[in-house]
Amino acid sequence: MDVAICDVGPRDGLQNEETVLPAAVRADLVERLAAVGLPRIEAASFVNPKLVPAMAGAEEVMRAIAHRPGTAYSALVLNEKGYERAIAAGVDDFRFGFSASDEFGLRNQNQTTEQGLEIAAALIRRVRQDGNRIGVTLSVAFGCPFSGPVESGRVLGLVERLMADPPDDVSLADTIGVGVPTQVTELVTESRRLGATVGAHFHNTRNTGLANAVAAVDAGATIVDGSVGGTGGCPFAPRATGNIATEDLLYLLDGMGVETGVDLAGLIEVSGWLSEQLGKELPGQVAKAGMFPAAG
Repeated sequence: MDVAICDVGPRDGLQNEETVLPAAVRADLVERLAAVGLPRIEAASFVNPKLVPAMAGAEEVMRAIAHRPGTAYSALVLNEKGYERAIAAGVDDFRFGFSASDEFGLRNQNQTTEQGLEIAAALIRRVRQDGNRIGVTLSVAFGCPFSGPVESGRVLGLVERLMADPPDDVSLADTIGVGVPTQVTELVTESRRLGATVGAHFHNTRNTGLANAVAAVDAGATIVDGSVGGTGGCPFAPRATGNIATEDLLYLLDGMGVETGVDLAGLIEVSGWLSEQLGKELPGQVAKAGMFPAAG
């Protein structure tokens, strides 16, 4: 099976870091990730910079990117205002996210799950009319930091409703890192039965992220997110740590014989460069341990 790895480092990875990188440096990160063969990169977030200062200058980021053929550069938008900003900056690949939990949705986006579903439907229609691509992420699909576990039936009900006018993919996000492989297998399998092209997004808060990624791929997910170096977290979720490191995910999938088309040695170099930019050691493990067998 071929799996497309999406690196969300320039957006989800950096939004919760104490060091705020200038737009030019974030664009450089996107370029470096594209150069090692990543087919999908979440490059920017067109959200209110007062709420997420690390994502200010999204227009500058998108306009500075060379846009290599074969690489999809997506941007997060949360409403039509964000969509219009992104369109004006030349974006043609969009991601919208809403919460599977009312409580998290209200605290994160000031909207209930039902309101998020309505916005998703409106954005999907508009993106389709404009001839562009859109994926939808269901955040806290495995558990909410405020209201606790999220029942699989609730998540699958949302997937089923999305499929009435389907996005290009539906990503199941373990925003706070509470899920385990059996849950992943169920949600991915049943979402595919509903007709969805399934993506998966895991945080490694409780050290289950990579195990969950394997379960997702085995169950038929065709897009898996990672964040170079393991950066990330959510400003609106207490104690939510970083995403699974893209280089760790790549090492794992390569060893399993899954085709990704990404240069692991090059990605390790990008992780080291980002560590320097942020002025700290990043949590990814493969960048510390190195290639095996060792290069050369």
